[in-house]
Amino acid sequence: MSVWLLVLSVFVACLVEAVEALTIVVAAGATRGWRSALTGVAAGIVVLGAIVAVLGPAITAIPLGPLRVVIGGLLLIFGLQWLRKAMLRAARLKATHDEDAIYATEVEAARSAAVGGRFRVPDWYAFTLSFKGVVLEGLEVVFIVITFGANQHGIGWATLAAVAAVLVVAAAGAAVRGPLARVPENALKYAVGVLLTSFGMFWAAEGAGAHWPGDDAAIPALIAATLVLSLAGVAALRTSARHDAPTDTPTPVKVP
Repeated sequence: MSVWLLVLSVFVACLVEAVEALTIVVAAGATRGWRSALTGVAAGIVVLGAIVAVLGPAITAIPLGPLRVVIGGLLLIFGLQWLRKAMLRAARLKATHDEDAIYATEVEAARSAAVGGRFRVPDWYAFTLSFKGVVLEGLEVVFIVITFGANQHGIGWATLAAVAAVLVVAAAGAAVRGPLARVPENALKYAVGVLLTSFGMFWAAEGAGAHWPGDDAAIPALIAATLVLSLAGVAALRTSARHDAPTDTPTPVKVP
C-alpha cells in the first residue's frame, strides 16, 4: 500500500474521533473551566502515548503473516460496525450523529455536577470528563495507528497522520470555540467504515496466504466494491422501510 493511502486513511479515521473528543472537552471547558479541562486533556494524551510506546514495538515483533490475519480480522469487525451504523443512518433508520445535541447534553450534565477539586486540580469533574473523553476516543485512534502502521511497517507515518488530524480539529475548535457541528461527520464515518472494511478484507486474506490480483493495487478496487455494495444496501433498506411504513389512509369499511 502506498504511503499516501496509508496517511489518508488514518487521517480521515482519526479526524472523526478527534471531533467527538473535542465536543466533550469544549463542553467541560466552557462550562466548568478551561484549566481543569485542559489538564485532563494533557493527562489523557500522556496515557495514550504510553500505550503506543508499549504496544507499538510489541506488535511489530509479531511475524507479518499472523499479524495481518489478526489485524485484518480486527479491522474487518471494527469497520463493519462503523459501516452498519453509517448505512442505517443513510437509510434514515437510525438517528444521525448530532454534535450540537451531544454538546448540549454534556453541558447540562456539567452544570448540574457538584463543584470540587482534588490533587491540586480546581475542578475534578471537568478534569475527569475531559480525561475520559480523550482516552476513550483516543484508544480508537491508537488502535487505528497501530494496526495500519504495524501492518505496513509505517507506524511513524500513521502517527504523523493521526497527530495532523488532531491538530486540525483542535485548531478548528479553538477558532470557533464550540463543537464542530458543520463537519460532515456522518459522511466521514461512512467513508471510514468503507476503508476499514476494505483493508480488513485485504490484510486478513493476504495473511492467510491468499494472493490478490495486482497485490496492493487491489485495495482501491476493494474500496470501490465495498462502497457500491453498501450504497446498494442503503437503497434496499430505504425501499424496505417505505414498504413497511404504515399508511395514513384509513382502511375502507364495508357497510351492509
